[in-house]
Amino acid sequence: MTPADDTLFDGITARVIETPRLLVNILERSGDDAATPPERTVVLVHGNVSSSLFWQEIMQDLPSDLRVIAVDLRGFGGTEHAPIDATRGVRDFSDDVHATLEALGIEAPHLVGWSMGGGVVMQYAIDHPVRSLTLQAPVSPYGFGGTRRDGSRLTDDDAGAGGGGANPDFVQRLTDGDTTDEAPTSPRSVLRSGYVAAGYTSEHEDVWVASMLTTSTAEGNYPGDGVASENWPGFAAGTIGVLNTMVPKYFDTSGIVAIEPKPPILWIHGTADAIVSDASFYDLNHLGALGIIPGWPGDEVAPAQPMVSQTRDVLDAYAAAGGQVTEVALEGVGHSPHLERPAEFRQALLATIGYVGRPQNPAPPTEAIILKSED
Repeated sequence: MTPADDTLFDGITARVIETPRLLVNILERSGDDAATPPERTVVLVHGNVSSSLFWQEIMQDLPSDLRVIAVDLRGFGGTEHAPIDATRGVRDFSDDVHATLEALGIEAPHLVGWSMGGGVVMQYAIDHPVRSLTLQAPVSPYGFGGTRRDGSRLTDDDAGAGGGGANPDFVQRLTDGDTTDEAPTSPRSVLRSGYVAAGYTSEHEDVWVASMLTTSTAEGNYPGDGVASENWPGFAAGTIGVLNTMVPKYFDTSGIVAIEPKPPILWIHGTADAIVSDASFYDLNHLGALGIIPGWPGDEVAPAQPMVSQTRDVLDAYAAAGGQVTEVALEGVGHSPHLERPAEFRQALLATIGYVGRPQNPAPPTEAIILKSED
């Protein structure tokens, strides 16, 4: 199911690509040339509880001599709502992206991943060649929840991480298509409090909410299952669904340090990110330390995950191994630099992909035209 026309911006089109794995919806720019070489092709991968619709402003703003494609991951947007095997980490997602690009005849493009999509493109780069990686507010290379700074797991069942940690009222409001801001758990309220920093406003907020509401809450999609645990807070990761793809038992992209050849990496993130942070408000251990979740067993047993520090450590190791890494930390920006500071995001992305504008033919000399007034 392709996006409704009222959610598509000027010059943005949608179509469904048939792959051997599933039907995948993509967004493109109507003026882009399908023969554009991969070195001038940029592929955008969204994060959790969102879709390709979130990329439309930056798609419009990127130079016209690039080819720009935004992909909907399975269970989001207009892509088929196939179930997700979380025991493969995010490989169901990254394999879907690869199958889509193969169907389009695109090899080794520039990949951009946001949040969970950052993990998807890291996994893609481990498995397939890419020309560059742009990681926007990416999930830690050690997943989401339940690890110490070195990536070691806090428990053998990833207690407190995965599908069981989703707020059931938020899931129900996604299912019901709630567009209001009447509750802190409504998608619109979560967008304002989690996706962006305080003070961000947009005339396109209804489109961003519509994008969130494309999230499939069917079994095997968002959020995924959980199981009982003897460890605090009483549940552990299951084996299916979105949130379980990022638990440390199944997800670890720190192996990106060893890939050869090493594409340049841009890491762009905001200092006011509420989701991916060393003190994330979506990390149950951090919430326990704040007293929001009762019974927290203490910092020795259940420390907050230092997500940003983990990413920095892995990317420092990547650079030490010969890779090129650029970090852009935007002061006061939340989880969505491409929305909140689009000019800086665009500039950093173009520098990373080595963009040089198409040479222009010199303009012919102008002839002087003298207009004589008639008295």
